[in-house]
Amino acid sequence: MSLDLSRRALLGSMAALTVAFALPRPSGAAAALAKTNDPAEVDGFLAIGADGKVTVYCGKVDLGQGLRVAIRQMAAEELGIGIDSIALVEGDTALTPDQGPTAGSTGVAKGGVQIRQAAATARQALIRLAAARLDLPAEELDLRDGVVGPRESGRSIAMGDLVGEGGFALKLDPKAPLRNPADYRVVGKPLPRPDLPAKVCGTHVYVHDFKLPGMLHGRVIRPPSVGASLLRVDEASIKAIRGARVVRLKDFLAVVAPREWDAVRAAGMLKAQWSDSAPLMGHQAVRDWLKTPPFAAEEVLKAKGDAAAALADAPPAAEYYWPVQSHGSLGPSCAVAQVKDGAATIWTASQATHKFRPALAALLGLGVDKVRMVYLDGSGCYGMNGHDDASADAALLAKATGKPVRVAWSRDDELAWDPKGPPQLLAIRGAMAPSGLLAGWSTEMWLPKATAGLVNVPLLAPEAAGIAQPQGLITGLISQNGDPPYAVADLEVKVHWQAEAPLRPSNIRAPGKIANTFAVEGYFDELCAGVGLDPLVTRLIGLRDLRGVAVLTKAASMMAWAPRPSPNPAGDGTGRGIAYVHYKHSETYVGMAMEVMVDRDTGRIAIKKVTCAHDCGLVINPDALKMQIEGCILQTLSRTLLEEVAFDASRVTSTDQSTYPILGFGAVPDIAIELLDRPDQPPMGGGEAACAPVPAALANAVFDAVGARLRTVPFTPERVKGVLQAL
Repeated sequence: MSLDLSRRALLGSMAALTVAFALPRPSGAAAALAKTNDPAEVDGFLAIGADGKVTVYCGKVDLGQGLRVAIRQMAAEELGIGIDSIALVEGDTALTPDQGPTAGSTGVAKGGVQIRQAAATARQALIRLAAARLDLPAEELDLRDGVVGPRESGRSIAMGDLVGEGGFALKLDPKAPLRNPADYRVVGKPLPRPDLPAKVCGTHVYVHDFKLPGMLHGRVIRPPSVGASLLRVDEASIKAIRGARVVRLKDFLAVVAPREWDAVRAAGMLKAQWSDSAPLMGHQAVRDWLKTPPFAAEEVLKAKGDAAAALADAPPAAEYYWPVQSHGSLGPSCAVAQVKDGAATIWTASQATHKFRPALAALLGLGVDKVRMVYLDGSGCYGMNGHDDASADAALLAKATGKPVRVAWSRDDELAWDPKGPPQLLAIRGAMAPSGLLAGWSTEMWLPKATAGLVNVPLLAPEAAGIAQPQGLITGLISQNGDPPYAVADLEVKVHWQAEAPLRPSNIRAPGKIANTFAVEGYFDELCAGVGLDPLVTRLIGLRDLRGVAVLTKAASMMAWAPRPSPNPAGDGTGRGIAYVHYKHSETYVGMAMEVMVDRDTGRIAIKKVTCAHDCGLVINPDALKMQIEGCILQTLSRTLLEEVAFDASRVTSTDQSTYPILGFGAVPDIAIELLDRPDQPPMGGGEAACAPVPAALANAVFDAVGARLRTVPFTPERVKGVLQAL
């Protein structure tokens, strides 16, 4: 790297990244910055100090899902040490390998596995080095408690004494043997998350808290309408605010000031005139628009047998609709940037620091090697919210002013301008034999192609400033899990791709799979009710995967499920529903059951209990995983019950928590989670899969309670009453 950072500056930038961080070598900051970031090298991921302390360099970041403890556990297990001996650096492009964005539930499944393999390679190397010094066969030695020695007893060597100043200089061996699960001492244990004490005590440094000497505070003034052009600005309108100044680059308009409140005041007082613009269709038109040709492309995703013939006598298709949604993060986005001496550093809550580095370099007109992005905790995101836009805002303002700039968005900014989760419409036809086996299935999807394989999420700042943007972050594969996981001989899944999205699109937690599982599992329940079969028993009839059978039966047993058809013959407004997903048909297995009460007069749904059985292979930390699954369930309940972005022809209109509400504490149900740990299987993701069956389990429970089939999200009281009145 060519970045010229003092030891003090380096330690300052890392202070918020790690717990009890220690530089890996006595030579300090220069040596740390000189380390390789090559993911093919052990030294890209690990450094062992003379005192036996280990630093792990992780390209994935902890967005609140517990990676800070899980990654330590995976490395510690292979190195034979405790997690207290490991410091973690995450998401710093100057220090960590590029392991891809922290997305798609890949933090542990890919990032952690890669680091674990590096640690296993390091263990084998340390054993070989010790064997040569001890004059003992390598197969008689092991690395435990920071020393390499005979498994029984005998002379040993501390691992800090085995690695020289040059590190391992060793390629990562993807076949280096991992420890036997029977010998685990760290993996699988509910060890506490190291970041929680500071978060609970209010001393944890979030990106919002990060400060630099001489730092200015910036606020960006967005246009009143999407696509509007800036016609004129009256800079004198803020002259009464001391130290405030205007920054304008084409249609990019901002104010900066030494004090944050002065920047906020200036943004509100600045007089600017914008052109008229009304490029949007309005949220009420989205559903019809999705089905309106011409389409950018049409694609058959899966086909076998003759679905058309099998469904010749089937009822008309049932349509399931998922609306445009915001990320709705608990706090608005924020970033800090410094641009000087031909280089830039951006402190950001981005979940894709390496991915967005070229975009920020292009924005600033710098070489990629001159830009450093450092991850700091933000207000939470599962997919790209406004964090990367705030990073671009701060970078542009830092370059324009020549000083460090902190940009914090407002709540209105976040809900109006963050990129949105896309809408989805599915029409499903199916037939079920009296035996419970599917006799035919057809899924027809209408999706925005912008989210199918988009490699550039446009950032607001360069777009407004007229600066060309390079390719960026993919927004998610939203066509997955559109077919049932149950046996069927005649099947077709096809998609009609719209060229654009109604609003700027983004990947949002479990992209596409929630809406698709909602439709598939909801319609499967419709078929069960049509032939008078219990929805759990019928799923078990059609499943051919024993891990799927295990999670379904476990979730049902936790609910004390008694077989019977739906709806509930008791007729008292109570009901239960069940849903299942094999995430992406290749990853985590989830069975989920839900118990609800529906008030027929008000349309209000009260969720009483949720049971979830979860199989993601090897469990690294059961407590952290359960917290993650609880988060999946609660966030998706919020998205299912409450959330839809409202917009008119000009702009988003749901820009506060009254017009875009999220689930409150009073609506949190009893949640019971069972983990099906499989130490002999690779670890898979826990950050998304449990989201997918939530809306289907809820819709199926509502149908069981009152016989009303909900096929459009959100399940507002008004919508529930409308469906009940139509019965």
